[in-house]
Amino acid sequence: MSATRPGPQRPGTAGATRVCPHCKTTILESSSVCPACKHHLRFDPEVVKRAALATSALRVEGTIRHPSDGEAWEYSMVLTIKNDRGEEIDRKIVGVGAMRPGEGRTFSLSVEVTGDGVGNASSSRKH
Repeated sequence: MSATRPGPQRPGTAGATRVCPHCKTTILESSSVCPACKHHLRFDPEVVKRAALATSALRVEGTIRHPSDGEAWEYSMVLTIKNDRGEEIDRKIVGVGAMRPGEGRTFSLSVEVTGDGVGNASSSRKH
């Protein structure tokens, strides 16, 4: 990984993380619902207000289909996050698997943002 990866944030600051007690995924400390397993973690009226203001700043979905003939295909879904300078700050294998002839898979990615000024969030698309 790149040396530009942000270090751990102090509890109570933006970007601070914790581990979901249900699925053990690293999530934002401010989350009242785990985005991975959807378990409710706590009731916090302020978090509920912020969640209502959350917006999906980016949503991408695509489907691949194996032709009806040939051998099975293997796939790896890789997620990479880069900063404004194009430096990689995180990279994860999200899932792996195989498709037999005639099978297909749909992959979806969404990035949700919360906080002040969320309505001003922008995204750009590269081909």
